[in-house]
Amino acid sequence: MRLIKANEGTVYQAPNHFNFWGIRKFGPPEGSAGINISISEFLPDGGATMTASPDKERVYIVLRGTMTLKDEASNTYDLEEGDMIYIGPGEKRDITVTGKIACRTMVVMGPAAPK
Repeated sequence: MRLIKANEGTVYQAPNHFNFWGIRKFGPPEGSAGINISISEFLPDGGATMTASPDKERVYIVLRGTMTLKDEASNTYDLEEGDMIYIGPGEKRDITVTGKIACRTMVVMGPAAPK
């Protein structure tokens, strides 16, 4: 077992994100080689451009605030506190924070299952 306290983690900047900061709570190199758990904080008007992770599965869980994700087919997914969304390997998405408070999410990523 490993306890990760609220004040632990590694601050990072994610590529293709803006008005954003993240803190990796668990994953390489701090822990698991396969699971990465982070907290992302998007400022109002923050977000991420249309990108994909071809070799990773992702789950976003909204802890505070609201955001909209859009996929390549222009489908939109409005998330608010307590909502979660699964994004499969290779699925492109963009993120836009909606509302005037920062949006905090927990992001869980892991390697895609072999085909």
